[in-house]
Amino acid sequence: MSGPVNGPVSVVLAGGGTGGHIEPMLALADALRRRGAEGGVRITCLGTARGLETRLVPARGYDLRLIPPVPLPRKPTLDLLRVPGRVRRSVAETRSLLRELDADVVVGFGGYVALPAYLAARRERVPIVVHEQNALPGLANRIGARLAARVAVTTPGTPLHGGAHVGMPLRTTISTLDRGSRRAEARAVFGLDADRPTLLVFGGSQGAASLNRAAVGAAEALTAAGVQVLHARGPKNTDVEVPPRSAGQAPYVLVDYLERMDLAYAAADLALCRAGAVTVAELSAVGLPAAFVPLPIGNGEQRRNALPVVEAGGGLLVEDADLSPSWIQQQIVPLVTDPAALAGYAARAAATGAPDADERLADIVLEVAGR
Repeated sequence: MSGPVNGPVSVVLAGGGTGGHIEPMLALADALRRRGAEGGVRITCLGTARGLETRLVPARGYDLRLIPPVPLPRKPTLDLLRVPGRVRRSVAETRSLLRELDADVVVGFGGYVALPAYLAARRERVPIVVHEQNALPGLANRIGARLAARVAVTTPGTPLHGGAHVGMPLRTTISTLDRGSRRAEARAVFGLDADRPTLLVFGGSQGAASLNRAAVGAAEALTAAGVQVLHARGPKNTDVEVPPRSAGQAPYVLVDYLERMDLAYAAADLALCRAGAVTVAELSAVGLPAAFVPLPIGNGEQRRNALPVVEAGGGLLVEDADLSPSWIQQQIVPLVTDPAALAGYAARAAATGAPDADERLADIVLEVAGR
């Protein structure tokens, strides 16, 4: 199946469910849209009615088509018996969509939207490109990689069939960020002092209780050392507070959520954060060193995400159980108050980044589509 030789390239993107799938999908969509500014690329996103894509995709100006989800149980349960029927239904509906859209290529980012898209594309003989965000691939992408024309991975050494290191597609507000030139503006936006060493604390969009406890517990030690803090506690964690700072003390700014991550990164000298794939990729791309605290549940993928940066000397790694106010006082305070050490960490973090991953993946997609 393919569109007219001189018509627009029809690209179908499958990456619904979580922000970790949707954000790189939309970054690729933006790169493709820049390539096809005069109508050369038609972009359609696949999703389900229950994912974040129902809000995020239309907000970025892209067409969203819904298919039935195929959640895959992590453990053998009775629900596993229902999977084949769900797969058949979803694949059938997705095949109809691919024919309607005259798809030239399907690009999948994993998760329960990608699996039926891969199987439908195989049936319709539409070429497949797979992008894996995490250092440890999920089931959908392990299957998709076996069917794909090209496979791109974020982290070198990701165990995925045919995987080539491309990096994580990122928003241009992040990938083109010059932290140094935006620092004064960013600190002013958040009510921070212009010249103090600055720690950024965040635990993802919902916050993280262990990061909140440790950072607040270390507030006095940090600010007494002249370190100011920008701390996103999470919108549901309004009970997280620090005592008011007196005049002349370093600020400790608590916010529920950071709408402008680019300005937060520009304001900071060091981050204390989780190690989700998008977070690690963004910090590397902008050259912001971090102390990574991997999520202590799941399959250990967050630790694997952070390891290449940490092993390159661009960050620290601390297990969630070991994070405490005293760890922050002993490890963070000496680093964030040492400009020379910070500069070395920042340079090594940047060396692991791939700010052009969106353009590199767009090249692959258009090549596979035959354009």
